[in-house]
Amino acid sequence: MSFKVKTRIVPFLAVAALVGLSPAQAQDAAYPEKPIKLVVPWAPGGATDVIARIIGKRLGEELGQTVVVENKGGAGGNIGTASFVREKPDGYTLLMTTSSTNAINPHLYAQTGYDAEKDFAHVALVGSIPNVLEVPAKSQFETASQLLDYAKANPGKLNYGSAGVGSSQHLAAAQLIQSAGIDITHIPYKGSGPAVADLLGANLDLMLDTGSLAQVRAGALRALAVASKTRLSVLPEVPTFDEVGLKDMYAAAWYGVAAHAATPAPVVERLNQEILKILKEPAIVEQLEKMGVQIGEPFTPAQLDAFVLSEIKRFKSLVEMSGAKLE
Repeated sequence: MSFKVKTRIVPFLAVAALVGLSPAQAQDAAYPEKPIKLVVPWAPGGATDVIARIIGKRLGEELGQTVVVENKGGAGGNIGTASFVREKPDGYTLLMTTSSTNAINPHLYAQTGYDAEKDFAHVALVGSIPNVLEVPAKSQFETASQLLDYAKANPGKLNYGSAGVGSSQHLAAAQLIQSAGIDITHIPYKGSGPAVADLLGANLDLMLDTGSLAQVRAGALRALAVASKTRLSVLPEVPTFDEVGLKDMYAAAWYGVAAHAATPAPVVERLNQEILKILKEPAIVEQLEKMGVQIGEPFTPAQLDAFVLSEIKRFKSLVEMSGAKLE
């Protein structure tokens, strides 16, 4: 009788011992045994939040545990990201990473509260949303070529909005200015919402934005070009910058999932495999593509770590070129 009681108390550890697993390996193999928290370092309702809820719901179903999305916005994503790195590195707290928090902010802020190169074990790249050159529906510009020609002939007369200094919109416009050889005036806002509102009201001439595709599809804004190598499936009629003669004008905001750098490798690998599997599901692909998301490369964790490091280096030059700096 006592033998039966003991086998009921420690059956998993007993089997683990027989096959040569250490206690730590046994715990990793049992992962997850409780709900998982997915930190979004932005306010609810934005692209990062929506993507997190789409992925989190399916990930929870696949893992047999609830994935709870927790929003911790502020300081350009630094507050939530810094709080994440202080969590226990056991795989039960994950982070939605973005190009802003994990590649741009290290060059934009004197202090972020985290080390973008060392504090994360990157799990999976969900995808990216290319910046789209947009103008008000009643704008005089029908094509990107018309706008660029006018901007070249009239330096300083056109303005553009952004979510703030160093935002993805600002850096995308800085790329456009350099690539096209134009001079347009930057008007930074405290968030993309107010900027888009002024674009809708024709108080701005143009924006390069990732989050206003709904307004484009509704006819309230006119999309002139997409800053990606391929057209967006949600805007198939809108050409890429390559197609309008402006080569290598690629600008996008990317989104991924990360664990703490000290998270056990088997946990990171499990999460990677589950998320990559989810990103192949037609229903998930459809939801994301409606947002303008282009599904990411199926990177392994090691490949994704290398990708993020390359992005940190790439954005350093873009931030320097834009002149953006926040303290």
